[in-house]
Amino acid sequence: MKHRLEQAMWSKLFKLSARSQVNLQGQLREQLVAAIMDGHITVDNALPSSRELARQLGVARNTVVLAYQHLVDEGFLITRERRGYYISRDILKGRVRSEPGTGTANTNKISSIDWDSRFRFRPSEQRNIVKPEHWDRFRYPFIYGQPDPTLIPVSDWRECARQALSVDTIQETARDRVDADDPMLIEQIHARLLPRRGIWASPDEILVTMGVQQGLYLLASLLVSGRDVVGVEDPGYPDARNIFARHTDHVTGLAVDAEGIVISQELAGCDYVYVTPSHQSPTTVTLTTARREQLLRRARVDNFLIIEDDYEAETNFATDPTPALKASDQSDRVVYLGSLSKTLAPGLRVGFMIGPPELIREARTLRRLMVRHPPANNQRLVALFLSLGHHDALINRLSQSYRARWRVMGESLKRYLAQTHRMPTFGGTSVWMQGPAELDANELYERALKRSILIERGDIYFISPDPPRNYFRLGYSSIPVARIEPGIREIATLLHKIVR
Repeated sequence: MKHRLEQAMWSKLFKLSARSQVNLQGQLREQLVAAIMDGHITVDNALPSSRELARQLGVARNTVVLAYQHLVDEGFLITRERRGYYISRDILKGRVRSEPGTGTANTNKISSIDWDSRFRFRPSEQRNIVKPEHWDRFRYPFIYGQPDPTLIPVSDWRECARQALSVDTIQETARDRVDADDPMLIEQIHARLLPRRGIWASPDEILVTMGVQQGLYLLASLLVSGRDVVGVEDPGYPDARNIFARHTDHVTGLAVDAEGIVISQELAGCDYVYVTPSHQSPTTVTLTTARREQLLRRARVDNFLIIEDDYEAETNFATDPTPALKASDQSDRVVYLGSLSKTLAPGLRVGFMIGPPELIREARTLRRLMVRHPPANNQRLVALFLSLGHHDALINRLSQSYRARWRVMGESLKRYLAQTHRMPTFGGTSVWMQGPAELDANELYERALKRSILIERGDIYFISPDPPRNYFRLGYSSIPVARIEPGIREIATLLHKIVR
């Protein structure tokens, strides 16, 4: 009877799956560690023999033997001659013992803290972009900013990962750099990335950031006071607007038209102006050469700084490359932010800031207070990826793929929604849509979800608390080419049902 109870316990404790990305031995090791550390196996009870556990789990005996031996080497298990494997008491030392329901996870606790009076700021109450977690399960994912899994350069990344896992590199990247960046990555940004945008910067003008958003937060924290006026594009990037609104109540919208940000008298009242000139977010228009010259001239005359977010510069496949605004800056009026999110991977969180040495020095010191420095192993991986030419090759592949999708998008929108859009001429990975005035894009969004279609509502991009409701955005970086035309046809059918 006891044997049957033990057998039932082990079969419930360990569940192995042939479909998992982790091999069976790795799964068993993970589940053994979890069972040990969670107290499901006591130190006085022997584990089943490798033969018995293999029989119960339906795996090869060698799978269990190797898992056991690995955990012996790691100090989780000990062997007792003629008695088998037991939990090591040493691995459990230093753990605080607590009864169930007494720890921080106890959901029955009654809080006596008045959080409303303590919060100085509630970011959750800002209007933010919200995207479904499982967007890839939609049949027609017209979502923006997500990569196509088939275009991720897995083999190239693995090659760089193998090099980054050499003994010398591990020893180098494991130490605390305090506030320093990987010199190899700085050199690659200097030599490979910036020249593509027409920018030349010395190492002391470059700071690695955990994406453009961290760069924006660093700049806002360093430069923006409660009395400063920050001009942002309207419509524009919500996260930038929210970051600046954290530091000042004077965030003002600057109009955008077919040539980019409008050069108006409103600029004269700004201390800082945030722009996305290469590929305006979300309208996709490129700031014209004449407007660029006017904006730089106004920055000098009216004494404001320009924060340039070059978030999608590399996805240029429709025209000749347009240099960054920073490339024409002769008076250090432009602080430049770039990233690898739209080419390599958004989850990597690797970006960079270009500015005068004095600004970079203070931003580096502030970054140290937040995160010290971005993970050194990730920095080295990216540096290797750049140095081996993989990023340049990836950009070429992305350009070919996005160009094909861009063409199908244009043809499909012209056929089904001819009056609602303006195709980007620069490139990029999305289309900004303006429906009829009576369209409620929120209703369109909800109806589309029920048909496994994912679009993005446009009202979030406007600064007004009562924004227009007839705009929406269609991304095409992650939807297969073959599904673009039927997806647009479905959207058009839904839109025409709402607007009769």
